[in-house]
Amino acid sequence: MIETLVWTALALGVIGVYLSWTAGRLDRLHSRMDAARAALDAQLVRRASVVLEVATSGVLDPASSIVLYEAAHAARQAEEEQREVAESELSQALRAVFADAAQVDLLKAAPGGEAAAEELAAAVRRVPMARRFHNDAVRAARALRRHRKVRWFRLAGHAPFPLAFEMDDEPPVDLADRP
Repeated sequence: MIETLVWTALALGVIGVYLSWTAGRLDRLHSRMDAARAALDAQLVRRASVVLEVATSGVLDPASSIVLYEAAHAARQAEEEQREVAESELSQALRAVFADAAQVDLLKAAPGGEAAAEELAAAVRRVPMARRFHNDAVRAARALRRHRKVRWFRLAGHAPFPLAFEMDDEPPVDLADRP
């Protein structure tokens, strides 16, 4: 009788440790996902800020400046539900304005344009990487949250189900190729 109770207590202890370890792992994945989301937000804000600087610099033609300014402003002011759409529209505006290598060369030829072009190129290259890191963290958290043990024992608590950030983040070819 006592032996059965000891083995039962030991089995429950092992199960408890395993569930605790799984809950800790899930918590670390949620923390990683939150950090990746913060990094993605920072890169999106940085890209919009650089685009606003370029749009208001007077280097580009007025139509291109207005298109970039409106898209960047909309991306910075977008509500969370509309953020993916606004950021995609900013990516499309960047591709439309800088579809021609001459626009990039025109930007670089202006006083201070070399630095602005490099900063813009760096900003548009970092957004896809930040989005990829965020979506990888979301994918890992989702995979763990789909396990039965996580659902049955409610190891995720009341944390919302992780959502990927889906947007058009393809940079303009002429900007992405420049160092």
